[in-house]
Amino acid sequence: MKVKLGASALLVSIALTPLTGCGMNETENTGNTVPSAGTSTSRDAADQMKKLSGEIHGLLGVEGKTSGSNPGIMDCAGKDRERYFRVFHSWSFYPASPGRLDEAMERLRTELPKSGWKISEYGPDTSRNRNLSLTADNDAKKAGVNVSQRAKNDPPKLSLMLVSGCYEIPAGQEIERF
Repeated sequence: MKVKLGASALLVSIALTPLTGCGMNETENTGNTVPSAGTSTSRDAADQMKKLSGEIHGLLGVEGKTSGSNPGIMDCAGKDRERYFRVFHSWSFYPASPGRLDEAMERLRTELPKSGWKISEYGPDTSRNRNLSLTADNDAKKAGVNVSQRAKNDPPKLSLMLVSGCYEIPAGQEIERF
């Protein structure tokens, strides 16, 4: 179990590397510096991430089902793991009609910028299936999202991964890891 959890944490860390980096730097010209997201308990930050996922779900404009995952907590690279943390939320969207998958992805491409997101990448990924992928940052919400259109999956779906900037736990509190 510990090996699986460690491998999963590494995979999530690698998957999140491109997110919250481009336009969300704490200081100018620092590359992939993760921004400060302020001070919060891990539960409150996770609730905020769930709310943000709900907002993105609302932008899809296509009927369908979502996977039922909950947000998780991860470390902020290079920072004290007892004081700083990030929140990630991975979930999937399955359109009621597989033919509406393209429409859902196109709506995200057009609607995210209207909601304060800046798209930094859009196009086919480097996988064998050449999945259409979108990466965007929201400076005001200190969050990033990566959306991958998995048209060849059975059933077809959008895979979404949201990640926050670095939170600092309030004095006297401990980070809950879930």
